[in-house]
Amino acid sequence: MSALVVIGAQWGDEGKGKVVDLYSEYADIVVRCSGGANAGHTLVHEGTTLITHLIPSGVMHPGTVCVLGDAMVIDPWMLVDEIKNCQTHGLLASNDDLLISRRAHVVMPYHKTLEAFREKKASAIGTTLRGIGPAYEAKVARRGVRMGDLINKDRLRDLITQNMEEFTGTDHALDSVESMTQEAYAIGKQLEAYYTDTGLFIYESLQSNRRVLFEGAQGTMLDVDHGTYPYVTSSSTISGGACIGGGVGPTAIDAVIGIAKAYTTRVGHGPFPTRLDIAEEENMRALGNEFGATTGRPRECGWLDMVALRYAVRINGMTGLALTKLDVLGGLDDLKICTAYDIGDRRIQSPPDTLDDFSMAQPCYESFDGWTEDIQNVRSRADLPKNAQAYVKAIETMLDIPLTLLSVGPQRQESIEIFRPFGLQG
Repeated sequence: MSALVVIGAQWGDEGKGKVVDLYSEYADIVVRCSGGANAGHTLVHEGTTLITHLIPSGVMHPGTVCVLGDAMVIDPWMLVDEIKNCQTHGLLASNDDLLISRRAHVVMPYHKTLEAFREKKASAIGTTLRGIGPAYEAKVARRGVRMGDLINKDRLRDLITQNMEEFTGTDHALDSVESMTQEAYAIGKQLEAYYTDTGLFIYESLQSNRRVLFEGAQGTMLDVDHGTYPYVTSSSTISGGACIGGGVGPTAIDAVIGIAKAYTTRVGHGPFPTRLDIAEEENMRALGNEFGATTGRPRECGWLDMVALRYAVRINGMTGLALTKLDVLGGLDDLKICTAYDIGDRRIQSPPDTLDDFSMAQPCYESFDGWTEDIQNVRSRADLPKNAQAYVKAIETMLDIPLTLLSVGPQRQESIEIFRPFGLQG
């Protein structure tokens, strides 16, 4: 087994950074497949906290090659700053430690301006204001700027001129075409040393039996096709997106591990059937430190939504699940898992496919006894409190896939590793 996809199974913020960081120990290459700086990973190791938005979580492992794939939208100015920050921690010491696809698209300053303008309207989606949506719009409209264009000044100038027409009629002041061209060209030259044909690199690496981990961004329920549309991101966040962003065929993928919290959170607008009442939500948010790594926004909190999670298992073809933040539930007397939705007189066990139905969904719960013991130092599933074991077993039974990892704290070592990735033995 040499190709593993790790994806978020909920509405994002599931703790992918920690899990990918752990699994990267066994990988030779970690590939970020899609999205941009709207994703944030908080990595904690030996007292060092590093937040990345573009560079894969594998950066914490010197010698592991980090790849920014074809389907990403990259803010090059933010990327340069992120590289410098990593280097201050002794990471990315060599240009060979980071590879960037020339095919990846660029988040330009005017994309952020357009997004901010739209988000002031009543129909706001609740985005991160990082310019992701407009960058993907430009891509699909076939007028996007790609990373390779940043080092071709004439083509870059033509593309910027064409795209500036988007802002006719807005009251936002923008840099002139020429100054923006010079600035973008300069940042492109700083990154040129990292450019390569990433799809070919990944293919040849798999042919050589190197272990490749494909890292997803956001979560399944934010997928542009399969999520709670229109309250979604602009890219494919499911496992199939790894093939698109990595430039490989589906037959190259050996396993898919989903990541889910032991409860549910989401940021931004859109339906959230299991959301807690105000007092319970504030308590859960404080216990779990539920604030966005990218924006700092408080996350909405709710009980574990098995309807959405079963759906994620199905459309991602998950072979296993990593469960995070189990420790956050410690001290709560009663726990709940949503097993179905009621919509009017209908009871359903799969998410509705219209926003109107999703917005009316009422959760049906199964209750579980909580536990009071501190589990952050537990390193074996068998050593968990009995009520925690029962809760975890119920999740495994309802999903009918094995749990591969339990996270019992934010630190890398605060984990219960049930199965190692890539089929490696413990």
